[in-house]
Amino acid sequence: MYTVIGRANSRATRVLWMLEELGQPYEHVPAAPRSEGVVSFNPAGKVPVLIEDGTPITDSTAIIQYLADKHGALTYKAGTVDRARQDSLTQFLLDEFDAALWMAARHSFVLPEELRQSAIKESLIWEFTNSQKTLVHRMGEGPFLMGQTMTVPDIILTHCGQWARVAKFPIQEPRLSDYLERMFERPALVKVIELMG
Repeated sequence: MYTVIGRANSRATRVLWMLEELGQPYEHVPAAPRSEGVVSFNPAGKVPVLIEDGTPITDSTAIIQYLADKHGALTYKAGTVDRARQDSLTQFLLDEFDAALWMAARHSFVLPEELRQSAIKESLIWEFTNSQKTLVHRMGEGPFLMGQTMTVPDIILTHCGQWARVAKFPIQEPRLSDYLERMFERPALVKVIELMG
């Protein structure tokens, strides 16, 4: 059985959701970042951490891609053109969506107060908005990012959409907004959101 360390209102959402979609059993330890229960497995203190057979795996994207590959679901096969397109979307989302949201979080509550630059949020929202325009041109025909098949980038994008709501980063592209509303209704994600209390 897998163990997932990290509060559900963090990037641990991605791992918990992936496991729910895969129908895999897991134990959830809702530890806070930088807490003793996290640092003992990840010296950086970041969550999530997946423990499998006593071995910790860190970084939400690495974890969910590993799980997808291991269980042969929510991913295209490595070495295929579709997988290259999938990985390209993953990297785009991490660079353009996740990075902007994480930078805003760092300057809102993560960094020591004297190092925070609150004015940075305005430029990050501008970048986030422009990235949405690019994304909608890359979306496939179908309910998911790549068309008819749900893949790892769907989990990353939907989590970023949820994060954007909390951080008050507007979703301005109607196609993206419609997509997120559909994804938020997935039973596996609804179950994970319930863990947030």
